[in-house]
Amino acid sequence: MTRRFSGPPEKRLARLVLAVLLLVGGPVQGAQAEGSSGDFDYYVLALSWSPTYCARQGRNAEPLQCQASKPHRFIVHGLWPQYERGWPDFCRTRNDRPSRHTVSEILDIMPSRGLVSHQWRKHGTCSGLDPEAYFDTIRAAYDKIRIPATFRTLERTGRIAPDGVEKAFRLANPGLGDAAMAVTCSKGALQEVKICLTKDLEFRSCRAVDRSGCRASKISVSPPLRR
Repeated sequence: MTRRFSGPPEKRLARLVLAVLLLVGGPVQGAQAEGSSGDFDYYVLALSWSPTYCARQGRNAEPLQCQASKPHRFIVHGLWPQYERGWPDFCRTRNDRPSRHTVSEILDIMPSRGLVSHQWRKHGTCSGLDPEAYFDTIRAAYDKIRIPATFRTLERTGRIAPDGVEKAFRLANPGLGDAAMAVTCSKGALQEVKICLTKDLEFRSCRAVDRSGCRASKISVSPPLRR
């Protein structure tokens, strides 16, 4: 049966493209509004190198994250439910927004109230968990990862290959394979380390994430700003 598309030409084209994507099984990346909460394949734990963010944002940076009196290094950007191809986001859920107490309890590793709220709306709602359980899971995922000593003690800006960052994390975390993570960069600087975990927070491979890693030969890694 021939499927007919009505409406203005641009809308007909959009519907046709969507139909083709569905027929070939391709994911509609970043537009998974139809995803069901709790229905996903694995998590991606995104650890952001805070000094890169703080240096780039300057006076516009989140004060809680970039205060000189309590400098941050790797922080949690988010814990993202993921499909093997694509991901869900902004899922419909009956769960309420995180309480003020829940937000306050996670600020030591996610030092921005705005970030916490946004991560719940976009990703937490797809986890199948209530806000308290979701942020408890973020805490457990973060605690599972041992940050390599190099990044915990860095005091001078240096340059390293993205593969070098991965190697440092693998050596510090037995069982973490090179196909279970990706290092991303922005304008030649370390941006994030993404680590793939099962729903039970065990390391697992994730080829789609692994392939998204930084292509630069060397990236800079700067220590927290001292004001």
